[in-house]
Amino acid sequence: MDNNPFTQQLQGVRVLDISRVLAGPHCTAMLADLGADVIKFEVPEEGDDARHLGPFLDGESVYFGLINRGKRSVEIDFKNPAQRQLFYELVADADVLVENFRPGVTQRLGIDFDSLKQYNPRLIYASISGFGQQGPLSKRPAYDIVAQAMSGLMSVTGFAATGPTRSGEAIGDLCAGVYAAWAISSALFARERHAPGAQYIDVAMFDVLFSLQVTGLSNLYAKGVAPGLVGNRHPVSTPFDTYRAADGLVVIAVASNRLFERLCQCMCQPELASDARFIDDSQRTLHEPALHAAIESWTAQHSVEQLCDGLLEAGVPSSPVWDLQQAASSEHARVRQLQVQPEGAALALVPQPVFFNGRKPHSTTIAPRLGADNAEFGFSKAGVHP
Repeated sequence: MDNNPFTQQLQGVRVLDISRVLAGPHCTAMLADLGADVIKFEVPEEGDDARHLGPFLDGESVYFGLINRGKRSVEIDFKNPAQRQLFYELVADADVLVENFRPGVTQRLGIDFDSLKQYNPRLIYASISGFGQQGPLSKRPAYDIVAQAMSGLMSVTGFAATGPTRSGEAIGDLCAGVYAAWAISSALFARERHAPGAQYIDVAMFDVLFSLQVTGLSNLYAKGVAPGLVGNRHPVSTPFDTYRAADGLVVIAVASNRLFERLCQCMCQPELASDARFIDDSQRTLHEPALHAAIESWTAQHSVEQLCDGLLEAGVPSSPVWDLQQAASSEHARVRQLQVQPEGAALALVPQPVFFNGRKPHSTTIAPRLGADNAEFGFSKAGVHP
């Protein structure tokens, strides 16, 4: 990483990462991208469970590598008093600690917030869990699919014919990691400005996914009825869906009367814009099946490329449905620096996505080998198993 201040936002910040698998490591990888010194603590010999998740490249987990870039690795047994004391000494000089154990575990190990703030009265301590640190569900074990299921997100995702489905990615974990990184950055700023004491951050996947459902919540609050499955449709704006083309699917997204008029012109059916059934967004949504059939009778006669070219020329938002390989290999992804290839590394990194003054901060080192930094911090191999 270069020395430009806009790519070193968190230079000098030390983060102790005792999290594992996804939500916590994703959070700390984002902090590492911004210049933080992230020390990852792992179970001796086994390491983070994510090290053992496939697929593998050159014997290393690609999954683990993507979310542990730019960090250092130390093996530690928190049940060992000598090693726990070494950890306390590191806590005294740290800025941030991130954990995602089930609530109650850190207390049993003596590494909870109340214990550690005695060693560092300025420590920012972030806990990420499924349901938060208090509440009737707080002790419940939670993977991403559990949070998606119970937050209401699955109930609006999918088609009526097939039923609720989870998102294709673990967005509960990932979004919780993003919110944790946001909260940590805010706490660091507050600590420098007006809140010098220790701060405790409690992030729950359930809370995060619930808060993200703006459209569903607006329908719930307005109508008093839980929204249901709408497939690829937008639950409020119409037409806003995928439509069959001659060679695949095309996305058409119309959210105003002006855009609908343009769509009708492209379809060579301008009279649809003045049809009482389609006169405004609410009527178009009410009569969505009829409108969908009219649009699809047109799209089915053309290729995806032809449809997108014509619609985009008219200013109507539209797109093909790309798979991940198509998105990754696109020229736009290259220009936006969505992937970074460290020198000599087999694995490309996917850094945090934000540009600062035209530059995108990112880690330049791949994920560490298990225990690669033991000696530097006094956790020698001999010390791991005294």
